Amino acid sequence: MAPMLRLYNTLSGAKEAFAPIDPAHVRMYACGPTVYDAAHIGNARPIIVFDLLFRLLRHLYGPGHVTYARNVTDVDDKINARAAERGITIRELTDGTLAQFHRDIGDLGVLGPEDVNAPGAPPRFIEPRATDHIAEMRTMIDALVAGGHAYVAEGHVLFDVPAMPEYGRLSKRPLDEMEAGARVEVAPYKRSPLDFVLWKPSKPGEPSWPSPAGIAEPGRPGWHIECSAMSAKHLGKTFDIHAGGIDLIFPHHENEVAQSRCCFGTPVMANVWLHNGFLQVEGEKMSKSLGNFITIRDVLNDWPGEVVRLTMLRTHYRQPIDWTLRGLEESSRVLDRWYNAAGDALAAETAPGTVVEALCDDLNTPAAINALHGLTEDAAALRAGAHLFGLLARTRSAREHDQVAASGVDVPAVEALIAQRKAARAAKDWPASDRARDALAAMGVSVKDNKDGTSTWTVAR
Repeated sequence: MAPMLRLYNTLSGAKEAFAPIDPAHVRMYACGPTVYDAAHIGNARPIIVFDLLFRLLRHLYGPGHVTYARNVTDVDDKINARAAERGITIRELTDGTLAQFHRDIGDLGVLGPEDVNAPGAPPRFIEPRATDHIAEMRTMIDALVAGGHAYVAEGHVLFDVPAMPEYGRLSKRPLDEMEAGARVEVAPYKRSPLDFVLWKPSKPGEPSWPSPAGIAEPGRPGWHIECSAMSAKHLGKTFDIHAGGIDLIFPHHENEVAQSRCCFGTPVMANVWLHNGFLQVEGEKMSKSLGNFITIRDVLNDWPGEVVRLTMLRTHYRQPIDWTLRGLEESSRVLDRWYNAAGDALAAETAPGTVVEALCDDLNTPAAINALHGLTEDAAALRAGAHLFGLLARTRSAREHDQVAASGVDVPAVEALIAQRKAARAAKDWPASDRARDALAAMGVSVKDNKDGTSTWTVAR
């Protein structure tokens, strides 16, 4: 019998047993990238964490019974400005940026639609783009205006926050306190300082679409409405899990809840809300002004994707993570040990119970990693457990081959030096052995002498 999945629900503020609305079809949504520039390493955290959750749900409920939607924001102020700077359309900008994002997260072992969706079957991984769902956004906005939850003012459509008594339930913020904190440079057309934009006029040269709510001039959507429209289209008016970074709880997710509930008349938008903690770099908040702004590609230029992925998962997803060189080095050593232990063995048919049980406790990755450490004497089980993590995708031999190929090292020269070293050690000619060892080290090669008398070698990263 599969263990019970328990998840910490931001909405309730407690860890709860997960009970899908339809056990035959689990539905999950995560806020994805805004594609105007290269994604930074902080953006990788929710992508990796919720990729792991998707893998776990597929393990528990079956691959054909879990649908995952991860959106792409491809229109906003930053995108418009960047496209204008380059003299290209927003689609040209976002297509290129999204392609780079896909390459980056693919190297991190993150599943994509091409890994999951089977020909002729309903898609189980959906990556909706905002600009492909403008019609759905307009329909929602018209419904909110008609229902008295939104209003038109100076070419804008705004959500009427005070008209929703439960606004603030997700973020645990009382309405009066939020109103007091929002009274700074409030737009004059707002009825309440908390009211937020559903639709706005487009400036000259910006992309635009026909407006909803009887507005004559074309415009474009606000940020929050896109996720409500896309999740409703692909997952339904109410679905199981909504995930994202902790920074999105307010106002983005709070506003999503308000729009969706008021539009569809539902008691909740999603039953479970998951949020990952912040990431800082070497003890400091990441920022360009501090010179510690690191893109995913920057890290991948120096470290294998599996090392980056494991480093991200060694900290529990709800806790803040400190991204350090030391952490990457430790992850690299751990993967070396696991690859050596797993060797070229095939994975067991299913992941070990100890690993699954740990992950079912609110994605307790530190405990699951400890369970993997305990499997080093069982190569097949270790590989199966690591596969659930998205790790140990290759055999040891294939990994070593890739490392050698990437290093550009002269393999015949290495093997000749190893043979010289072995002969010198057999003859107890220690100076000759040391010279061969030093020559190998100069090439970036480390040699390990095994108990059976053989020697294996690896190339330093």
